[in-house]
Amino acid sequence: MDSYYRPSLRREPSTGESTISTDSHPSRTLLFGEIPSTVSLLSSRSLRSNNSVCNLVLSSNQPFLRFWLSEECREAFLSSVDKTTLPNLRLVCHDFAAKAAPRTFRDAKINFKSSTFTKLGRMTALKKIGHHFRNLTFRMPHTSETFLPPLLDPFTGEQRSFTYVPQVERPSSSSSGHAKQPKYGTQEMTDLLVEQYPPIFHAATNIPAFIRAFSSMPHLAHIKISCPGQDAYQRYLRSTVDYALISLRIAIERSPLYELQKLSLDSIHPSALFYLQPIMGIGSSPGSHRRWAQVRNLDVQMISFPFDDPNRTEHLRILHAYLRAFSPNLTDLSFRWIGKSKGPSPLSLDREPVLQSITPPSTPERGAAPPRSPRALRFRSLRNLLLENAIMDSSQVAMFISRHRRTLVEFSFEEITLRSGDWDHALEPLEKLRRGKQLPVTPSRTQHSVESMNVPCILSPVEARGDDRIVGTLEPQEEGSGGHSLGRWLNRRKGNSRKQSTKEWSGSDHLRKMIGLWR
Repeated sequence: MDSYYRPSLRREPSTGESTISTDSHPSRTLLFGEIPSTVSLLSSRSLRSNNSVCNLVLSSNQPFLRFWLSEECREAFLSSVDKTTLPNLRLVCHDFAAKAAPRTFRDAKINFKSSTFTKLGRMTALKKIGHHFRNLTFRMPHTSETFLPPLLDPFTGEQRSFTYVPQVERPSSSSSGHAKQPKYGTQEMTDLLVEQYPPIFHAATNIPAFIRAFSSMPHLAHIKISCPGQDAYQRYLRSTVDYALISLRIAIERSPLYELQKLSLDSIHPSALFYLQPIMGIGSSPGSHRRWAQVRNLDVQMISFPFDDPNRTEHLRILHAYLRAFSPNLTDLSFRWIGKSKGPSPLSLDREPVLQSITPPSTPERGAAPPRSPRALRFRSLRNLLLENAIMDSSQVAMFISRHRRTLVEFSFEEITLRSGDWDHALEPLEKLRRGKQLPVTPSRTQHSVESMNVPCILSPVEARGDDRIVGTLEPQEEGSGGHSLGRWLNRRKGNSRKQSTKEWSGSDHLRKMIGLWR
């Protein structure tokens, strides 16, 4: 029986006259408009010739080619193109697509869902265009799907406790090679979570998928995290958003994001800072602080909450610890409370009355010590500050300005309510700084009040006779009825009819005033 002929799938070596071809349809590999780089499509020899460039740009106009090949002209043109037009511009030709890609994919937005970081097509596209990302917005709102109900035992109906331990690596196979290590500790707990929790929870705890995604975006400079929509009754309940924030933080720490400089938290709930804690966070490594030390600009917009209850101060302490982790390197800080009620000043929580260490009337059997008051925050490099929709004391404002007077350049307080004191007392350190920058006052100025102004002065020439000689001294002498001798000499004219009275010309007194003004 003749053997069936099977065609070879190996690509034959190309000759010099062969053209460029693709193995599959472009729509199967090119997602979201990304186009392969021209360097991979053309040889180095073809890039050197103008004819190849003409074929690449699909134009034989030499002035246009000189304009397009000039980096300054091309960047100036692309900067003026609207963002909605850039995707259409990339469809003209390959070189247009390659040159316009950095501006087209500069800003990216991710709405986290169950298949965001697990779908093969999306991850393939992210690997192709992720290196163009500069600003990333990670958005995961609170919905009914993200709310996690209590975990119940299927046989007894009792509530089961679940302690989450992040797994950075994929569950490895056991020594037998058949069973894998359970994702959530034990196989029983893993089966229970798979049955009762939605798919978005398991996607939020897939830390390796987060790391692969952020490793494809190595040039990120700004990350914005948005988690809006949390209700008041969900403030102390677990949500899928919290688990996603843990995975997001671990991915940022373990990905090569060496250009990260700005972090924005938009519509963040109070407990989110606990899961985004840079130091000693859940699943953090010894080198995690290096990534957060790169952040120079921090923008926080937090949902306001009641803070007057001394038994519910954990959110304020978490906020204080979070800002302390960034305090050594921050140069720009913006903090806003979102909501109708104003929040406390996060800059001076050490002076907040609700956090003061007041010893409660405890009994001897109660051995727990009262929590200490937080230490004062000190931003060593802070230059620009914005605080909005807060309530504080004038002493807190004055203390913060005095503590950062050497580095702070500009600060803005918007919609701030003072509980005690007034703004004159709050801004008193600024008046001290202004007075300290003035020139030192000489003893002569302390005795006489001197008014300084610009006065035009014209000195007319004095006609001197040949026989006249200045016999007296120019030093000040005792003042008589006729004034000083220097004043009489300056007032001399030809003839007695042209003499002026001492009332019109005050002699040396007027000269002394003029010298005082010149000083």
